Amino acid sequence: MMRRFLSQRRQKKTPSLIAQRLQQRNDPTLTLSTSLQQNMETFKTVLGSPHDLLIRSFTIGNTKHSCAVIAIDGLANCDMLDTQVLGQIQLMISTASKVVPTEPDEIVGMLYEEVLSVVEISKATDLTKILEGILSGDTAIFVDGSTEVIIVDSKGWKTRAIEEPVSEGLVRGPRDGFTESIRDNTVHIRRRIKDPNLRFEGSIIGRRSRTDVIIAYIENIVDPELLDEVRRRISTIDVDEIEESGFIEQWIEDDFLSPFPQIHNTERPDKVSGALFQGRIAILVDSTPMVLILPVTIGLLLHSPEDYYERWIVGSLARLLRYLAAFLAVYSPAFYIALVTFHPGLIPSDLAFSIAATRDGVPFPAFVEAIMMVTTMELLQEAGLRLPKPIGQTIGIVGGLVIGDAAVSAGIVSPVMVIVVALTAIASFAIPSYHLAIAFRMIRFFAMLMAAIFGIYGVVLSLIAIMIHLSNLTSIGYPYLAPLAPHMPKDWKDMILRAPVTFLKTRPDALHTKDENRMNTGGS
Repeated sequence: MMRRFLSQRRQKKTPSLIAQRLQQRNDPTLTLSTSLQQNMETFKTVLGSPHDLLIRSFTIGNTKHSCAVIAIDGLANCDMLDTQVLGQIQLMISTASKVVPTEPDEIVGMLYEEVLSVVEISKATDLTKILEGILSGDTAIFVDGSTEVIIVDSKGWKTRAIEEPVSEGLVRGPRDGFTESIRDNTVHIRRRIKDPNLRFEGSIIGRRSRTDVIIAYIENIVDPELLDEVRRRISTIDVDEIEESGFIEQWIEDDFLSPFPQIHNTERPDKVSGALFQGRIAILVDSTPMVLILPVTIGLLLHSPEDYYERWIVGSLARLLRYLAAFLAVYSPAFYIALVTFHPGLIPSDLAFSIAATRDGVPFPAFVEAIMMVTTMELLQEAGLRLPKPIGQTIGIVGGLVIGDAAVSAGIVSPVMVIVVALTAIASFAIPSYHLAIAFRMIRFFAMLMAAIFGIYGVVLSLIAIMIHLSNLTSIGYPYLAPLAPHMPKDWKDMILRAPVTFLKTRPDALHTKDENRMNTGGS
């Protein structure tokens, strides 16, 4: 059963800014005309005669038929226009057998069917559609005397070279990553999934940005209810611009008050293809390398593609270390505060005496000491991200060493507190999902506050509160803690431990996929 969307948003789509502008202006010149000159003036008026607007007017061969080509410099591939559009048109009557029609509409038909050697080509008579095509990198071809316009797909802007994802490095696995070109990203997925049931549903979102968005899924695997819900939520998006996939993530998530990410984002094509094979859905957004995967569970956010590339023993050990790292990233400072402040009797005698000796002369209670060091660690981490890469690494290492040593020498904090904070930072870096690590960093302060008030009981209460929240949290209506809650024993083989691949015969029960079997032998 799908969870009802939290907020009621408008279902009716708002027309694009171009359409609104044309509707608001009752100027008869802002419509397509049979006059080529008037059409050129219309486009200059609507676009404001920008310096990057390319208009090339010419006569077809040795006839008197006028023609014009409109494109945006930098968005359109000029080499392709020279060879496959302008060159073909100018040479259309170079052979004696070629007879040029006299009617403008017949000329348009001949250009469309016989002359232009372009794969993606279409006709249009709507001014809004033509303008959107030009602003997307297409080229419009006008013929004097006709209201039909030929739209040629000539997109050819510069793109970044394929590189290894920076935030999701692997020892063993593919080195390619998504780029800012949505067409290149679909190619990455098709290279890995040669199933004819792979589907890419495209739409345009943003009244001003007109951003291309694609929903990717495998038709005979994905749950139809999940697909319908994703379509519905995306159809409610009504904003001016979509600058990054984070806009869509925040709009369609279930609980915007939760610190936990309910939609996964990744730069790795292998992770996206693996999610599609499981029955999940991917959302690709133009101009960003971050692809969204949904629905997700907290287990998926702690998994890495490398778990499947290594032998099952190595993958299981790596997962166990990550779950331990997640616990230490949240509760290491909280346990230190609780034990030192309220329950020193739970610490072994020798260790208790050692901690007491290091705390001798420290003017602050354990809670204030922990808050100071954890906050300093967060500041260093944030500063390292914002600075240039060589300087950022130096700031993180040197700053941590210098500040930690100076704080201990000055008697402000104890050496044990420095060790606890360092262990917490290392544990945070071991979490594969950066956004999940941020959530753990936020709830760490909540756990520390509960430990400072109630001691070890506060730590347990904070854990119970977090588990209650996670039990009620969903991702596009699917349980966030599956297969732990609700209880799905068959999916435990790929939860905390990773069973051998020969045992992973079915897809996750929580996804309600059409095709449950991943192997021909079936079974559980």
